[in-house]
Amino acid sequence: MNNDSKRVFEALDWASSILEEANCETRVGQLLMQYVLDVDYTHLVMAMQDEVAAADLQKFEEAVHTHIGGMPVQYITHHEEFYGRSFYVDENVLIPRPETEELVHYSLQRMRKLFGHDDIQVADIGTGSGAIAISMKKECAKLHVTATDISAAALAVAKRNAEALEADIQFLEGDLTAPIAHQKWDVVLSNPPYIAQSEVAVMDDSVIKHEPHTALFAEEDGLILYRKLAENLPALMNRPGLIGVEIGYLQGNAVAGFFRQHVEHAKVEVVKDMFGQDRMVFCELTK
Repeated sequence: MNNDSKRVFEALDWASSILEEANCETRVGQLLMQYVLDVDYTHLVMAMQDEVAAADLQKFEEAVHTHIGGMPVQYITHHEEFYGRSFYVDENVLIPRPETEELVHYSLQRMRKLFGHDDIQVADIGTGSGAIAISMKKECAKLHVTATDISAAALAVAKRNAEALEADIQFLEGDLTAPIAHQKWDVVLSNPPYIAQSEVAVMDDSVIKHEPHTALFAEEDGLILYRKLAENLPALMNRPGLIGVEIGYLQGNAVAGFFRQHVEHAKVEVVKDMFGQDRMVFCELTK
């Protein structure tokens, strides 16, 4: 494709063709054009016959080639939807996944049954983009939400999202439970790194090359952080209390075992995601 004048639909046709040849999703062309023109899908459809400015056409072409080269579209557009809201993302944070939306959904569901009020202290450990913490706060405004991360760069992204989405959240920098050890908590949620180094060979190259490894990989076959959470959280929890973590689909028994071993008087449950895979472990503390 050259930089001669092109209408929107012609640029999209070119993108679809080259993306298909590269075995990429053709819908990416639409997302990248929306990004370049700064329009939603409805306005993109209305603009199909419009000419694309030369600078925008060049930007669009470069974005398509960047994606074909392996860059996730979310890092190009700096945008991902999560729980019905728009989040800024860059290479300092993981791209929020639909499976993590289920952790938010089931946590809220369990909280309504477990607590008779909304004045609840919630901690999100390893917040990344802030998707979990911000979604919890937006879904239940009375929650007192604290979000932590070991990465200052990730916290900067989370703070940016909290400001944009008008979510009043406290942010603390530090590793695992260290930043929240000063008080007791009603709910602690986490989507920690849980991929074993041995799984690198079967992972998508775009994930390996672009998403932050500190947020992906963990020692002890991906289980070390769950073990540490299970060991450290009981002393920090109120009763009743709720712990919820996202897991790898083969980790359910091991992670549930950690919590059964270290948390007394608790109901521990492995919950499947929308695809029928083990994806969450919930630990309800009753006494």
